[in-house]
Amino acid sequence: MLKKTNAKSIFAGLLVFLSVLGPGIITGSVDNDAGGITTYSVAGATYGYDILWTLVPALLVLIVIQEMNARMGIVTGKGLADLIRENAGVKVTFLIFVGLILADIGNTTTEFAGVAGSMQALGVSKYVAVPLSAVAVWLLVVKGSYKSAEKVFLVFSLFLLSYIVSALLGKPDWSAIGKAMIHPQEKFDFAYVVMVLGIVGTTIAPWMQFYMQSAVIEKGLTLEKYKYTVADVVVGAFITVVVAFFIIVACASTLHVNGVRIEEAKDAAVALRPLAGKAASIIFAAGLFVASIFSATILPIATAFYVCEAFGFEAGIDKKWKEAPQFYWLFTIIVIVSVFIILLPGAPLIQITIWSQVINGILLPVVLISMLLIINKKEVMGAYVNKPLGNLIGWATAAVLLCMNAVFLGMSIFAR
Repeated sequence: MLKKTNAKSIFAGLLVFLSVLGPGIITGSVDNDAGGITTYSVAGATYGYDILWTLVPALLVLIVIQEMNARMGIVTGKGLADLIRENAGVKVTFLIFVGLILADIGNTTTEFAGVAGSMQALGVSKYVAVPLSAVAVWLLVVKGSYKSAEKVFLVFSLFLLSYIVSALLGKPDWSAIGKAMIHPQEKFDFAYVVMVLGIVGTTIAPWMQFYMQSAVIEKGLTLEKYKYTVADVVVGAFITVVVAFFIIVACASTLHVNGVRIEEAKDAAVALRPLAGKAASIIFAAGLFVASIFSATILPIATAFYVCEAFGFEAGIDKKWKEAPQFYWLFTIIVIVSVFIILLPGAPLIQITIWSQVINGILLPVVLISMLLIINKKEVMGAYVNKPLGNLIGWATAAVLLCMNAVFLGMSIFAR
């Protein structure tokens, strides 16, 4: 009887988890976008296994930060942008959001660059692939609903696991990976600091905090389902870091050991063919395409969400155009501008990709500090303010990021 009761309890818990499943996994998976794949690919090709250590603290911090977002959304019923405006004022909100909007336009442009690059690696012109992809993205958001879009996003999330296969085909040296993880060989030069900042910026991007909180609200999650939401966050964070790990490994075990240097993810897909075989190359390119389409949908949604929340406009995929015109117009404009930049001859796509990730790394401590100040206010969170461990990890992360930004700024000045 006890076994039957336990089985029923486990099954009921699984059903609740599956009903809650979505925001954490989708947010984490979108993090492995074209910009992220490019950053991880270049990192693996340039520094080999020695850069893998950055993913360990990134996993811990990602779980802690995303849990804060979920908790704030469930307790307050408000998005992060709304809470920042209420607690920091319109002027501070405006300054933060100008930087975030510029970064997100760069990020969305990067996603369509990923579409172009992946299709070019498979023999399809960007002048065909990019416009068709943009139309598909627009229709999914404008004509769909949150539930239908979420199902598509979860399928896309699963497809990103194909990078594991691509990495294994490269026959990585697992003993060297273990040594690099335990005793990393850190460097201290400008390029290395930029790369580490870029990895942090793409693994824990500012836009993720806004999207995660908005998604929790739109899904209608409550405190009764909080523990399942946390499980969703943890699974999403692990997927993010596992995919990032295997992208770095794929490039480190093939490109780095052979002295091949790349500038973007498309180069990695092409370079893998003679080193790891045609299958590895195709899987890598296909993964880049799916990740790019996935993120080209989510990033403009996230941007439209937090801008509308910050300034009091209606927002949400479940709303009709007439109910939330500002939300849909902003989403549409970001997609159009990004596609236009991609189709411009000679557009500096590599610079846009790398520096949009660096801007993310610079903006992240600003967003994180805002979150920490809000989540520790009892008048906002009541009994659900941060515990000491969460504050320790959160403030330590903000301090480390600020120090890295200071080093980056100093090196930028003295490098001239």
